Amino acid sequence: MADRMEIAEGDITKLAVDAIVNAANESLLGGGGVDGAIHRAAGPDLLAECRTLGGCPTGEAKATKGYRLPAKHVIHTVGPVWHGGAAGEDDLLASCYRRSLEEAAALGCRTVAFPAVSTGVYRFPPDRAAAIAVRTVKAFLAGNETVDSVIFCCFGQESVEAHQKAMAEVG
Repeated sequence: MADRMEIAEGDITKLAVDAIVNAANESLLGGGGVDGAIHRAAGPDLLAECRTLGGCPTGEAKATKGYRLPAKHVIHTVGPVWHGGAAGEDDLLASCYRRSLEEAAALGCRTVAFPAVSTGVYRFPPDRAAAIAVRTVKAFLAGNETVDSVIFCCFGQESVEAHQKAMAEVG
């Protein structure tokens, strides 16, 4: 399974994959961090399409076109804000990865790239988030043949190291 998952450091908006995942807020109307970067790179048509979606609840995912991105699709998922770990954050984060991959598979996407969902302004601990991400993606790939590969696109060395550790532990 490890041959279907990889870690890359860089700008997710530059990846030529079938779908990139956006760590969005519930409005889906853009924001800071990776969300803002994706909206800027995709152009105003992404925002226009997002306005038609009616937002997205935490733990869910909705897909749009990629517009000016090299990716064909953007899958918007809303990660949980970290409140100490006792408010169901782990399950909600796992749901983000699972629902995003379900959307990708429904669109026929073979390659998908994820940012480190919820680890920025939502303050999810990076090591914990990476372990949930790798475990959830591995379980999905084991039961799905549509998606060939998943890239964990990390922004910064701390995220890379957290994902490397998770890959070593989860395999």
